[in-house]
Amino acid sequence: MKNKIVTILLSLTFTVSGLILSAQTSPPPPDEGHGTGQNQDPGGDQGGGGGAPLGSGTFLLMGLGAAYGSKKVYEANRPD
Repeated sequence: MKNKIVTILLSLTFTVSGLILSAQTSPPPPDEGHGTGQNQDPGGDQGGGGGAPLGSGTFLLMGLGAAYGSKKVYEANRPD
């Protein structure tokens, strides 16, 4: 019974934290007079990496952590 309660609480924790992270809105676009109006390459030939999607990596990391934690809880309470 304790194993099921711990698993449910872990699942709910990760689900709620994922909903909170995904509920954030994007910032407004800059004013028309901002900058030169052209794309600039901050890293030369190496690129700047400014368009990396961080949200999907966060959810992937949280999912893997939940799976690993569930496995550890199951192994600790497995009937032999």
